[in-house]
Amino acid sequence: MSSPEIKAVAALDDDLRWRMYTFIRAERRPVTRDEAAASVGISRKLAAFHLDKLVDAGLLRAGYQAAGKVGRAPKVYEPTNVDIRVAIPQRQHDVLAEILLDTVLAQDVSDAAVLAAAQRGEKLGTQERDKAKLGRLGPERALTVAQDVLARHGFEPARESPTCVRLRNCPFHPLAAKAPDLVCGINQAFLNGLLGGLQAPAVRAVLVAPRPGECCVLLRGTDAEGRS
Repeated sequence: MSSPEIKAVAALDDDLRWRMYTFIRAERRPVTRDEAAASVGISRKLAAFHLDKLVDAGLLRAGYQAAGKVGRAPKVYEPTNVDIRVAIPQRQHDVLAEILLDTVLAQDVSDAAVLAAAQRGEKLGTQERDKAKLGRLGPERALTVAQDVLARHGFEPARESPTCVRLRNCPFHPLAAKAPDLVCGINQAFLNGLLGGLQAPAVRAVLVAPRPGECCVLLRGTDAEGRS
């Protein structure tokens, strides 16, 4: 683990900073000091102190919002693209993932990889269903359950409508950037497997053109007449 990673982890070892950081990530837009302060219930001055600590750690970047005709432009903050990985002793899971990806591409066994992803997702969905003792799931309830599961697995799901959940983080980046067709197909199969394990037939994982930094798959439910 490098020194910048240690600094970033140390900066987040504070409840206020962690809550402000997660708030700013969820907003997907530049956030002012006043907004960050209000999100955790502290003064603007104290929020500025913590926000600048997050900037120093490389987790946020600061800028200035376009000013109106009167007054100074407010300082705003948005997340950087930094990835933080903590492992003691150090592990190289990303290297293994790259090797496995290269192997799948070289051996042309993408169908087997997609099948394995679907089975892994179904296993996870079945475990979650059994643990929560879920009954019959309509599309909206199924999306809520799936949203909770995927939040714990780094997808940063956001409910855009009663029947749509967008995944704001791609946990498989940068592998998805290297082999998008394969990795996005594996991701879609995993998520549809999860939905199958949850016994949520009214919800599907569908491929979409991703927004910058977001996942290429979203979850979409259907209404009583089968419409998305």
